[in-house]
Amino acid sequence: MEVIGVTVEDKETATETVQEDDLTIPLAYGITEEDVRELDPWWGDDHRGRYLQPMEFLLLRGGTTFGSMYASGPVGRMGVEQVLVSVRGRERRRLEQESGGQTTANR
Repeated sequence: MEVIGVTVEDKETATETVQEDDLTIPLAYGITEEDVRELDPWWGDDHRGRYLQPMEFLLLRGGTTFGSMYASGPVGRMGVEQVLVSVRGRERRRLEQESGGQTTANR
């Protein structure tokens, strides 16, 4: 499993975020509206101007979307444990399908 962060922030701000939050994942920066247009992003407006709302995507091998989430706040965002449960469940079902429905307990 691989986790990658992406931000519209510039390199300096992204570097500060990585250091301040002690992030250990790769963080791409400088994403533009054109870069995310095909993802149908949700943009917000406030006193600071137009901004991109957070988006989360879980992708399977080959790039198939397993899950996605758009939110204007933290409610509804998947936590790390929820992502792990989802991914492990998907992998378990995939392995069961490949083995003809047998789980490791049946072998």
